[in-house]
Amino acid sequence: MRIALACGLSLLAVAAVAAPSLTDRANAEVYNTATGAGTVAAAQSTRENFRARINENVVTVMAGSPSGTDLAVIQDLAEVLDDGDNLRVLPMVGKGPEQNIKDVMFLRGVDMGITQANLLKHFDRTGDLGPNLKGRITYIAKLFNEEMHVLVRSEVNDIKELNGKDVNFGAQGSGTEITGRLIFAALGVDAQEVNLTDSDAIEKVKTGEIAATILVTGKPAPAFANLKETTGLKLLSVPYAKSLEDEYYPAMLTHEDYPSLVPEGARVDTLSVCAVLVSFNWPTDSIRYKKIAKLVDRFFARFDDFQVAPRHPKWKEVNFAATLEGWRRSPLAQTWIDQAATRTTDTASRSNFDAFLAEASTARGPISDAERADLFRAFLEWNRGRNQN
Repeated sequence: MRIALACGLSLLAVAAVAAPSLTDRANAEVYNTATGAGTVAAAQSTRENFRARINENVVTVMAGSPSGTDLAVIQDLAEVLDDGDNLRVLPMVGKGPEQNIKDVMFLRGVDMGITQANLLKHFDRTGDLGPNLKGRITYIAKLFNEEMHVLVRSEVNDIKELNGKDVNFGAQGSGTEITGRLIFAALGVDAQEVNLTDSDAIEKVKTGEIAATILVTGKPAPAFANLKETTGLKLLSVPYAKSLEDEYYPAMLTHEDYPSLVPEGARVDTLSVCAVLVSFNWPTDSIRYKKIAKLVDRFFARFDDFQVAPRHPKWKEVNFAATLEGWRRSPLAQTWIDQAATRTTDTASRSNFDAFLAEASTARGPISDAERADLFRAFLEWNRGRNQN
């Protein structure tokens, strides 16, 4: 009993010494609260600074569908132009060139997008996206051409044979749908439009359930190039009618593009439309304008990096200095091009090149953007070699 009482008194004494007073406990709580608040505030500050830095230097670019050429091209942009925290290009998968125009104009968080020149002209004519489209959209650069593919069964030999037949024009609202309608109307072909995915449409062409399927994208289109069974199928020629000359270019599909659909040594004549990199016409003092300025400067300065493997072969068609008639180039891009022209070639050389092109155009007919790009590169090489001698 005495031992137990002694032990109890000893424990009470130890507890009394160990236990803090109410004052001590209050002081500790104040200290811990202050320390916690300071830590949280510091963490929030770090997070906000990091968030601001990332968002300030990220440029989003809207591509079309996953099967389109432009998504591969934007991925190239992201890889070549990546500059750590200074610039990041973020590819976005969209629904096609028509929707891309709308997204650039109206969707929050979209800085730029790839569309087609004929669609810009179409919506400018119709006014479906509001008045003064040319004042609200600017282009950064003309890019590559996207070819029109018409897949049919082997017995179809003329596009006029599709009159009244079921033809797949792709997803509703897609660039293929609108471009297909415009071209078919210009050629006087009144097909019965259906809207299917590429894979579903190809199977229905094979079985004869539909007469054809259309795809407007840069060659080689994976949907056709990767076909394993093509017996009884072929790509149909699309005539380059005079009514199409203002908005489309002549093009061809070859055996090298589609070994299983085009015989060796043969070619399929068709049309192409020009892909264009566009942005909203932001005020020059806006944050969005300054973000796009970073991309434009780095894109043009490193353009040669897009001309070599493993970049998409369509980059070889691009001449970023080419103009899109009737549309306003972004002041960012125009300033860079003007300064580069001054740096790389004098006025006499520029005049000589323009004179040469004028003569070539007279002798050979109109020169395409791809030909102009090739000629200009050759001219610069020749000019550099002459200056070195």
